[in-house]
Order: sequence, then C-alpha cells, then structure tokens
Amino acid sequence: MHQLGISDLMLRAFLECLILVGIHAYLGLHVIRRKVIFVDLALAQVAALGTTVGFVFGMAPDSTAALLFSMMFTFVAAALFAITRTHRDRVPQEAIIGVVFAIAASVVILVVDRAPHGAEHIKEVMTGAILWVKWDAIILAAIAYSAVGLFHYIFRKPILAISEDPTGAKERGMRLWVWDFWFYLSFGLVISISVRTAGVLLVFVFLVVPAIIASLITHKLKYQLIIGWSMGFLVTVLGLGTSYFADMPAGPSVVAFYGVVLGLAAIVIHIVHSESKSRAFVQLAIGTVITLGLVGTVWAAGHFLAQSSLARPGHEHEHGDHEPALADAQVMPPKANESTDASGPVVAGERSPDMEKGCKLLDGNDSAVLDTHVHGGLSGLEKAFHKASDLEAKLAYALHIACHDPKLGAGHLLQLLKSADVPFVRDEALSALTKIAGKKFPGVDPDRDAEENAEGFRRIEEWIKNMRSKEGKNKG
Repeated sequence: MHQLGISDLMLRAFLECLILVGIHAYLGLHVIRRKVIFVDLALAQVAALGTTVGFVFGMAPDSTAALLFSMMFTFVAAALFAITRTHRDRVPQEAIIGVVFAIAASVVILVVDRAPHGAEHIKEVMTGAILWVKWDAIILAAIAYSAVGLFHYIFRKPILAISEDPTGAKERGMRLWVWDFWFYLSFGLVISISVRTAGVLLVFVFLVVPAIIASLITHKLKYQLIIGWSMGFLVTVLGLGTSYFADMPAGPSVVAFYGVVLGLAAIVIHIVHSESKSRAFVQLAIGTVITLGLVGTVWAAGHFLAQSSLARPGHEHEHGDHEPALADAQVMPPKANESTDASGPVVAGERSPDMEKGCKLLDGNDSAVLDTHVHGGLSGLEKAFHKASDLEAKLAYALHIACHDPKLGAGHLLQLLKSADVPFVRDEALSALTKIAGKKFPGVDPDRDAEENAEGFRRIEEWIKNMRSKEGKNKG
C-alpha cells in the first residue's frame, strides 16, 4: 500500500507557514519599533475568544461565520489599542495590552467550560491545526495578507513614521489615532485569519522571533525583512521536517525550533559583537556548564521525588464501596501491570502477549486510558464503548480495547474516525490506527468529512479484514 510521503502530508502546512512568515515578519518589525511586544498575543487571544464564543453558538471553528465573528472581537480590541496609545503618559499601553490578554484568556476558559469538548477546543486554539490546513484556508490567507501588504506598502511612510517616531509624527501634524487605528485594524485582520490554523502560540513566535533576531543584526528595514523571511523559511523546514520524522505535533515543533534558533542566534550575535572574543567564549562555556548543571539537577530531582513517598496521592484509600467508578463500566484506578482476560475480571499478573504488543504499539498516545484497570474484561469494555455517549469516553474505551486486542480495537477506532464530529477524536483515532498498522493510510484527513475520506476508509477496512484473515489462518 502506498504510504503518504513528507510532501503529501506537509505541503499545505509548509505553504501556510511561508505565507504566515511573509506578513508576520513584517508586522513584527512594527511591533518591535512600537515596543508593544505582546500586542499580537493579546489580539490573538481576543481572536480566539471570538472563535470560542462562536463555537458555543454553534459555529464550526473553521467556518466563515466563525471567522467573521472572530474579526468583530479583534476589531474592537484594535480600536481600543489605537485609542489608548495616545494616553501612554498616564497609563502605559503595555498595561492595557496585558489586561486585555488576561481578560480574554480567562473568558475563553469560562466559555469553553460550558461547551462540549471544551478542552479540545482550547488545545486547538493554543496550538492550532496547521497540519490539517485546507487549501481554501491557504488561498484566503494569501489573498488577505497580500491585500494587507499592499495597503502597508502604499501607506508605508505614515505607518512607519508613527511606529518609529510617534512624537515627531504628531509634531508634523499627523493624526496618530487615525493611522494607529488603520494599523491595528489591518493587524487584527491578519491575526484573526492566522489564529484559525496556526493557533495563538505559533502566531506569536512567527511575529516576534524573526523580528527580534533581525533587529539584533541590523537597523535597516530592508535587511531586517530579508533576515526575518530567511529565518522563518529555515525554521519552517526544520520544524515541519522534525514533526514528520519524529511523529510530533506540527505547530509546537515549529515553535520549539524558533526557540532553539533564537537562542543560537543570540549566542552568535553576542560573540560577533563582543570586543573580546576570548572573554565571550569563556562566558559561553560557563553558561553551558550552568545550563547542563540545571538540566541534571532537574532530572535527578524528578527521579528522586517520583520514587519517594511524596509522589503518592494525599488521600489514598483501599478498594471498596467508596471506590469511584464510571457509569458505563466499572473502571478502576490505573494498574499498569495488571491484565484482563476476555470474559472475567482483571487479575494481577503479567500482560498477555497480545496485550503487551498492543500497548507497546500505542505507547506514547496522549490518552491515559492505556493504564486503565477494568473489571469485566474485554466484554465490559465492549459494553462500555457501545453505551458511552461522550466521544472522549468512546475514544478511551477504544484505545484500551486496542491495547488488549489490536485487531478488535482497530474496528472501534475506525468507527470513531468515520462518525466522530470532533476533529481531536478523529485525529487520535487515526494516530492509533497508524501505530497499530505500522504505516500511514493515504487519503484520510481527520479534518475532512466522511465522503471525502471514503477511499481512505476503504483501505483501512481492507487492512483490518486482512489482519483478521491472517489471524484465522494462523489459528487454523
């Protein structure tokens, strides 16, 4: 079976990242000049708040309605920042930005607490789903960002003037709040679109990190743009490449590489600009030793504390009438070294070969259910899976079934992949199926509907059928 190559899986994410770099590296230079580093984080959080409120109203996060709703919130915040900049002498604008960010973040948590699958929505808002970005979202971003770029090019002189020297611009008769409003309005438009696919964290680093590095190297805008774009391209390649080969989330991988590149760039710039190169290298050596010492201390302390009595729960209790249990199945606290047979209760002992194989295949899955301990064996898990109405619970039961019996669990995971209306659940189900099969299934995208994934589902069904057929022949 043909497996998805890196170009098949990462092409859209790569193009989206390049488009993000193009506009965010430029806007980031304005942010640095204005000394309002966290304004993008605040606007991104406000945009996320708009999407979240729309989600509660029933708007799909990737819908046009959710985008328009998010823009409404962002434009209000943009107007607020434009007005408050003229009163920095009384209250620093950074204070206003911080308050807006804190309030928006808090309200997001309060709102999603009332929404089904709110935890998954927060995760997606923060980290994005850039790996599953659709072509229409890429095209929309390219058109919108190009329009913003054209606007900034036409009015580059007044916009750059109020970013670099607002006092001088005001003395020359410029109406600061008007140009600030247009700047923040265009800024908010970019952020609203970016957060949909990239998430709050990736948007922040795309905007700030290339601008920081470029500003440390040169003061000329032209060269800063070249450096910022080059840096963004390099980090995009490294981050997405690592995400593919190490099977890690795409957005956080790019964010992490931005951190690594920023650290390395700061070291190189420090050495180059240092009057005494030998002294700079000595400082680097001392810093390296201190860093390694801190890492070693954290590692040792973590192992020591994890094995001590301090790591135990504060209120332990014996199994009995007061033991909590899930409604659909008698699910007990984790016992990673216990096994289950097909019909009876869980008993202490070694895992069966099939269970050991299944759990190793699924090792590293985000769900903690792989350590779940169940009375009733696989039959209890099967009953719980079919009775559960919550998709997270169904996913948990399916993963546990797959841990004990990969062949049986694969069928339940495919059912979730076909029917679940939450992208997070479909993504987890596909990830588990991929680990069980040891290969990727082309034509399956958790972000697309069942009809678009029909061919991919057929391949998975064929693989499950062949797996069960081979098992039957072996038994025969």
